[in-house]
Amino acid sequence: MARSDGVYATCEYPHPFVHAVKLSRAQKIRGVLLGSVLFPLRMTLAALFFLLGWPLARLRLAGLSPEERSRPVSGWRRWLLHPIILVLSRAAFFSLGFYWVKIKGRRADLKEAPVLVVAPHSGFMDILVLCPAELATVVSRLENTSLPVIGALLEFNQAVIVSRKDPESRKKAITDISERLNSKGYWPQMLMFPEGTTTNGSALIRFKPGAFLAGVPVQPVLLRYPNKLDTVRWTYQGTTWLEVLWHTTSQFYTNITVEYLPVYNPSDEEKNNPTLYADNVQKLMADALGVPATDYVMEGRVPVSKLGGLSLPLDSPAKETLSLLHMNGLGASEVETALDRMIDRCRSGAEGSVRANAEELVPLLGLTNRESAVKICGLYSKDQSVDLRQIYLSVAALSRSISFQSLLHCAFNLFDEEGKGSLGAGELSDLMGALLGVPQHSVAELYSQASNDGRLTEDDLLRVLTTHPTYQRVLTEYLEPGKVVGHQLTNMQAMNGNNNLREGGISPQSYKKDD
Repeated sequence: MARSDGVYATCEYPHPFVHAVKLSRAQKIRGVLLGSVLFPLRMTLAALFFLLGWPLARLRLAGLSPEERSRPVSGWRRWLLHPIILVLSRAAFFSLGFYWVKIKGRRADLKEAPVLVVAPHSGFMDILVLCPAELATVVSRLENTSLPVIGALLEFNQAVIVSRKDPESRKKAITDISERLNSKGYWPQMLMFPEGTTTNGSALIRFKPGAFLAGVPVQPVLLRYPNKLDTVRWTYQGTTWLEVLWHTTSQFYTNITVEYLPVYNPSDEEKNNPTLYADNVQKLMADALGVPATDYVMEGRVPVSKLGGLSLPLDSPAKETLSLLHMNGLGASEVETALDRMIDRCRSGAEGSVRANAEELVPLLGLTNRESAVKICGLYSKDQSVDLRQIYLSVAALSRSISFQSLLHCAFNLFDEEGKGSLGAGELSDLMGALLGVPQHSVAELYSQASNDGRLTEDDLLRVLTTHPTYQRVLTEYLEPGKVVGHQLTNMQAMNGNNNLREGGISPQSYKKDD
């Protein structure tokens, strides 16, 4: 099945990171009636089984030295405690309404496939797949180890723990995974969700290479929930975790199907190229599921699609900014004025002129309330302040208030702070991040295509972005999205009562590519 690297959306959702449980009136009434009884009963039973397993899970590694903990447990700690925790885990999910787990195919043994790769990853209920997999070891975030019960179960599992914020932790996790997968049966079988985050199952997002770095055979495992109501999915946007629990436990039962596909043995080329290996397994599993294989990924809790190494946000910060400006009563000309104020401040050269906090954004953007400024700040930054160049360039690119050539000229001068007439790779990363509205971590490919003798000039960058088949798509599909925001700007015009905006202002005609 071919990879879908263009814009993908279903009639229900714009991308795979959104899901909401949709109920008819009758289903809502039934949910309230059943949920008022089943939810507290089932949650109490599940909590009881997990609490029973808590001290037993801690007992497994109790009294062992750090060196002993770094090896797989054996003896009574395995043959006695492992089946007890397995039974208690299955009982907890049984109490939540997962009465049956339908199995298709045959799970490969450890020697055939040291790792099981499971997709799609729908939510926290997916950990039920560990029961038919006999509690295979997993990879988990460091934050989960501090959670009651969950932390004890991860310790029992001897999971590989990784801190996503710590580069050294990520390196160590990669080393640990490779050692375990190449241990020739010394370590138990592993189970990984290569998507790395949850989706609505309408497509497979790009697989992370972690499970494929060791170059060992993998067994693809498909996870399906064939129910009338799709209640188990917990995604970036939409249904909350509490709603997932309520809706799932309010059903009489919830079906789950685990399908083991044949073991995938990598070629020599795939062994030497984990990304290729991951992509090929993703396509295989997508084909078996009957869904597209996409280049969507989650980067820093922001859903993006990948194109030529660049990250294109699926939920454009600039589009949301325009919506907030519109809600604050700003029309097309007011947006232009706000952009002028921002660029004038950035060009002033004063210390700290390119950054602003929420309080400073209010007068700069002409907002009527601080809440909108806080939201806009949060769209571009996790800090208390935001780089004004990001807001200016991404909003200007989306609104097409100036030609792309003029916009790139402005961007180049803003990031060529020393006036060298050329940019380094780091400066290019910042520039593209400002144009696209999200940080860019992989611009090496673009830099290689655009630079000449180690120098990247404005003309070189403009040439590649307007003529290179890959990067031209970034321009035409993202930086010139006239149809995407046209309705917003039409509303702004109507609100202004002015259909003849000044030349260079925001108008549908300005979306046309400049000659």
